[in-house]
Amino acid sequence: QKAAEKYKIDSALIKAVIKAESNFNHQAVSPKGARGLMQLMPATASYLQVQDSFHPEKNIDGGVRYLRYLLSRFNGNLSLALAAYNAGEKAVMKYKGVPPYRETKDYVQRVQGYLTVFR
Repeated sequence: QKAAEKYKIDSALIKAVIKAESNFNHQAVSPKGARGLMQLMPATASYLQVQDSFHPEKNIDGGVRYLRYLLSRFNGNLSLALAAYNAGEKAVMKYKGVPPYRETKDYVQRVQGYLTVFR
C-alpha cells in the first residue's frame, strides 16, 4: 500500500506482479538469478539502489519504482509495461509490442488474471 501511494500505482497490480513473480516468497530466487518478492535481477536492483533484494519493503519499493517507470515509458500501456518487466525494455522495443516469447505472453496474461482477482 505504501509503494502504491508513493508511486501512484494500483495496489492490486503490485500484488498481481508479486504473485506472478515470487508467489509472495520474499526469499525467492529464480533460475536466472532474480531475487525477492518482485524478482529483481541483481543489475536492476543495483541500478534502482536496492541494497537488499530479500528485504520485502526495499524490494517492493524498487520493483514498483521500476514498474512506474515502465508504465510511463510505454504511455500507460499495461501489457507493454508488464512485457518489459518480464523480458526487458529492449525486447518490447525490438518487436514493437509484446515479444513473441511464450514465457512473456503467459506472464502478461497471468498478471492480468491476478489483477482481476485482487481488485
